[in-house]
Amino acid sequence: MLTSTLISILSLALAASAGPIVVRDNLIRIPLTKKINLTEPAQLVKQDQARASFLRSLGGLAAGSLERERAVHSVAVQNQATSYVADVEIGTPPTSYSLLIDTGSSNTWVGAGKAYKHTSSTQKTHNKVSVTYGSGSFSGDEYHDTVTLGRGLTIKQQSIGVATKAEGFDSIDGILGIGPADLTVGTLSPDSHATIPTVTDKLFHEGIIPHNEVAISFEPTTSAENKNGEMTFGGVDHTKFTGEITYAPITSTSPASDFWGIDQSIRYGASTNILSETAGIVDTGTTLTLIATDAFQRYQRATGGVMDSATGLLKITPAQFANLKSLFFKINGVDFEFTANAQIWPRALNSEIGGTADGIYLIVSDNGSQSGEGLDFINGMSFLERFYSVYDTSNSRVGIAYTPHTYDLTN
Repeated sequence: MLTSTLISILSLALAASAGPIVVRDNLIRIPLTKKINLTEPAQLVKQDQARASFLRSLGGLAAGSLERERAVHSVAVQNQATSYVADVEIGTPPTSYSLLIDTGSSNTWVGAGKAYKHTSSTQKTHNKVSVTYGSGSFSGDEYHDTVTLGRGLTIKQQSIGVATKAEGFDSIDGILGIGPADLTVGTLSPDSHATIPTVTDKLFHEGIIPHNEVAISFEPTTSAENKNGEMTFGGVDHTKFTGEITYAPITSTSPASDFWGIDQSIRYGASTNILSETAGIVDTGTTLTLIATDAFQRYQRATGGVMDSATGLLKITPAQFANLKSLFFKINGVDFEFTANAQIWPRALNSEIGGTADGIYLIVSDNGSQSGEGLDFINGMSFLERFYSVYDTSNSRVGIAYTPHTYDLTN
């Protein structure tokens, strides 16, 4: 979670468009927009690493302990360098709130930027709600209310938190959490052991969507704002990916297992091992692609990159870029090729991260710890812009697929 100053570092915000929701084949598709607004470029790597550090810290807490329960909830938006933001309507008649969509948390709440408006569908419960997000937090009361995602996708009696106190948030009204529902345990009192159904859970259990899953499609771009993404509730949009979706079960390794965590290995080119098979997470809240320190050192040697103090990223020469080989992420036996072009920051946006106009900066970075700590990689937005991702609650798995943009030369 960032302070109000840091929230504006890099906002890769996915905002629901003003157009109607598209419903085909019992699926709900919400258009998304990418926005970049970077004002403090040097913080990009630091904030991604801070998020990774906090996630790893969960591994030192005993499973089932109250401390672990509370810690699990404090990862959602510690880093808002990458954000998904949607206009969500709450109440009858509805009030629109700008909510950060987060795959790393599961509580939905409002009241940070805009006050919650009581309407005819407002029902206050007896619970207080409190969530800590690294350097920020919110606390308040639990309500049940009608939540509308775009036009026509309505959830009745959805649990929401209404903040009476929120610290560290700016330019958003709250959070729409779409992570595993177990992340909500311990956020209510006195019902501290209660699990709060997420919006995806409610849509499924009320029969509005056919499957308890949400999929995200996005594309690389060199412009600071571009409407080129989509979130799909209830299934997958076959027009957004190519070939088959590879599904990987949620890893059994903690702390990655608390989130959308999977096992994977990474190699550079045909045979250079970067990271042996280990656990990590797929995370919309991380901008870069982070790998364990020892893996990052191997990657640096393979690419010849030199650390750039202005951006915090590895910088390579044009000649090195010409020889840059693909990375291959092996997930459940399938190689996903991350091309040379995918490994660099969009050069048209170099000024956004404090780089020089002609510089070539790698988006693979150090997660800040050696491998073997239970969270050895984070496939962040730079990865997800090249692949289709599916978050399947019913089957406890994450899906990854190639897209028509995997091999784009956008950057």
